[in-house]
Amino acid sequence: MNVLVIGSASPLARALLPALLNDARIEHVIGVDIRTGGFSHPHYRFRPVDVRASELAVSLGEVDAVIHLGFAATGRRFGPFKLTRELMRDINLRGSQNVFQLAAEQGVKHAILLSSAAVYKLDDFHRGSMTENHPRHPLPGFAYAEDKSTVEDWLDGFEQQHLELRIVRLRPHLTLGPHVEPHVLDTLRLPLAPRFPDPQPLTQCVHEDDVVSAILAALFSDARGAFNLATANAMAVRDMQQLHHKRVYILPLMLLRALLKLRWRLTGKGVNPAWVEALRYNFAVHSGRARRELGWKPRYDTVKECLLAARIVTTS
Repeated sequence: MNVLVIGSASPLARALLPALLNDARIEHVIGVDIRTGGFSHPHYRFRPVDVRASELAVSLGEVDAVIHLGFAATGRRFGPFKLTRELMRDINLRGSQNVFQLAAEQGVKHAILLSSAAVYKLDDFHRGSMTENHPRHPLPGFAYAEDKSTVEDWLDGFEQQHLELRIVRLRPHLTLGPHVEPHVLDTLRLPLAPRFPDPQPLTQCVHEDDVVSAILAALFSDARGAFNLATANAMAVRDMQQLHHKRVYILPLMLLRALLKLRWRLTGKGVNPAWVEALRYNFAVHSGRARRELGWKPRYDTVKECLLAARIVTTS
């Protein structure tokens, strides 16, 4: 199989590309991005192509499968350009549509979209784990999740018109690991947690290596549709942080939100302040479908194992 990776300089691609090229079932990999990413291998070729460009058809015509990781996120740059919200939306929406439309035209058989669990609607009434059928409605202001959800809305109609193209949507929870964006790790290491009444809202994570293993499983399956990726258990944010800090300062949500927002504006560090809103809700997803239909077997299947492997927790 020959594979095209869109977004080959992205953080997750640093873990994915070696795994693809170490798989005997894969002959060649083409990487597409506006940055090189610095990866090299005898069976790997890099092409500097904008995800929105018609030239993408050349690479798609040479492969059996495409893995789409090429989403722009707040806080990054797009080559020499400052990433405005308008540019981000254009890259994510028009770029994604370009990928799937050209893939169908070029006869590609398999397509994997790296979506996100952040596409789901969060509310005060849902206390269980969300399945893939849970309504999609990301938190307002969370631009990255809004764009992921909009792409999935568009795919709902597109895939019905192109059944010859098998499309898999992977929805990982908060992804951690050595190649993850540093600001995510930096935020989780802060000894600050929001104050909530009991029972505490729960959340999850997933290790980048386990996301990679899910991509490989999806690549060589007959599965279609959406698949959640997350640890088997969930944990309150304050309990996650207490695994790293002897003392965690519990602050009112409004104060914590204001502090992180100020930090974001002044230093560019941390996560989008809209992410803090998700902490108010029970944000746990059920990954049983990926385990059953993809045969997905995560190596780090508890929140603590995931935090340890990502070196956020330094004690066992």
